[in-house]
Amino acid sequence: MANIHWLGTGLSAIPGLKMLIENGHTVIVYNRTVDKAIEALSGVNGDYKVVQFSLETVQENTAAGDVVVSMLPGNFHVPVAELCLSLNAHFVSSSYISDEMRALDDNAKEKKLCFVNEVGLDPGIDHSMSHALVDDYKNSAVFSAQNEHSFLSYCGGLSDVPNDFCYKFSWSPLGVLKALMSTSVSIRDGEIYTVTKPWESVELYPLPMPWGKDEFEVYPNRDSIPFIEQYQMDDDLTIKQFVRGTLRYKGWKNAWQEIFSEVDTLDPASAEDRLKEISDDLWDKYSYKEGEVDRVILTVELKVENGTEVVWHKQYLMDTLGNENGSAMAQLVSCSVALAVEAVLGSEILPGVTAAPHQSELVGRWLMQAEKISDHFILIDHLN
Repeated sequence: MANIHWLGTGLSAIPGLKMLIENGHTVIVYNRTVDKAIEALSGVNGDYKVVQFSLETVQENTAAGDVVVSMLPGNFHVPVAELCLSLNAHFVSSSYISDEMRALDDNAKEKKLCFVNEVGLDPGIDHSMSHALVDDYKNSAVFSAQNEHSFLSYCGGLSDVPNDFCYKFSWSPLGVLKALMSTSVSIRDGEIYTVTKPWESVELYPLPMPWGKDEFEVYPNRDSIPFIEQYQMDDDLTIKQFVRGTLRYKGWKNAWQEIFSEVDTLDPASAEDRLKEISDDLWDKYSYKEGEVDRVILTVELKVENGTEVVWHKQYLMDTLGNENGSAMAQLVSCSVALAVEAVLGSEILPGVTAAPHQSELVGRWLMQAEKISDHFILIDHLN
């Protein structure tokens, strides 16, 4: 029977790791601090052991056909995946597929290994929602490539109760700050829309939540264009709008204005050091304290128009709070990763470097679990 090797027990790892152990899998847990991992798994019954993390230890313990899960920082994913190639082991990560990871595709296929990525929350559950909406629409009576298609996907990790900064951090703010310096590419009004400063593209976005309608701020992030193909919308569909982005509480843009101004004027030679200083200061002021609850909102929307008439319009909306089982972020990310591990073990995912699966049965499984974790999970049909 194949073993699971789970690398890293950070803030977004524990609920999914517990799920695999309690589901009867044999798991070897690797962490730099063994005592922390043992404490995090206190009270969990099953076939597992905790060892000190190193790539050498992973290599010593891993056999062909095992599954290695990287919940490590992003710079570890490719080295771990390359190690998996040499060991004939499968690989799973919640992170975006990098060019370096994609370059391993041919070798993984040749060895019949599954290298599954983008199976967390965002990316992850958002992919499942997107696949479900596109499949539903393509099987509808109104489907036509000549219709105009508007796709919106926004996700936000938020505090339960908004503060004066409209945000709280569950891990180092440095990653958020660096993202503010990254260019995004999306489609707006049928044209490529490139943004070098996210704060200049912030707009209001109302959410029709039955449990309390609210208005948020959203902006595009990263490069959305490759996901048109991933969501199988590249077969000559007319795309009016296509955006994958970030969701924040209303007021976020104003609250962060001083930070935007400084990020905008940083000298590249000293930017890294200054970002670290800003990050440390934000962590002191706005990190989660003991007992505070996080919130995750994810929405994916597909609207289809024929001329001036909206002919199809559905939207997934998920609203989740942390609870005794862990933070909302940790549960949604790591339990999705756990599902991917079980799908690999069940030979349900094709070999090669892949993202969250699009097969309807697996999509349904991911969405069912997200609904189970969430406080609110609905599919809105805006035309009915």
